[in-house]
Amino acid sequence: MASKSEQTGSTPADITFRRLEEITDHFSEEHKVGRGSYGEVYKGLYNGETIAVKKLYHMPGLDDEQFKKEFNNLMRVNHQNIVRLVGYCYEIRYKHFEHNGGFSFAEMAERALCFEYFEAGSLDKHLSDESCGLDWNTRYEIIKGICKGVDYLHTGSKDSIYHLDLKPENVLLDKHMTPKIGDFGLSRLFASTETFTTKKFIGTPGYMPPEYIEK
Repeated sequence: MASKSEQTGSTPADITFRRLEEITDHFSEEHKVGRGSYGEVYKGLYNGETIAVKKLYHMPGLDDEQFKKEFNNLMRVNHQNIVRLVGYCYEIRYKHFEHNGGFSFAEMAERALCFEYFEAGSLDKHLSDESCGLDWNTRYEIIKGICKGVDYLHTGSKDSIYHLDLKPENVLLDKHMTPKIGDFGLSRLFASTETFTTKKFIGTPGYMPPEYIEK
């Protein structure tokens, strides 16, 4: 039986790129709700549910690596304080371009990750002294929820996931102000029985777990 800390979501759907274009009005500015280091986020309605579509930028090599890393990490987690992956898109398309007075075709990969939509936005939008309007109990529950999510990533399965960019921008809040940890593009998966030594740190300074830095 699943614990109260776990979600009971279904398997993420394989959504076509054309369908994502339809629900985001061809990724229009009106549907855009945010942007990050590796992509832009759009709001859309899919099967009656409002979702956030994270469309990755076209960055040869890097975009494919980040997509697969984030997808694999999200498929491993299932917790009320971790974002729920609703669906994904990975399609190879061909677009024409002018070349030597004629036209040719280039291969282009379209990658997107679809998540549950968060009405309250990210935590950084609510950090502004007393003017943010959050009472102490709400703040405490947000702190506790983040701690539960981090503990699940580190100890909830055989292999630990270290989120290397756990900053307020990557903590999302639903309509009940429940915190959900997101953006796993930089995360690393470590077997709990092994010790790793690395000279290169990937992540945001100040937002990486001590376990990762020390090992």
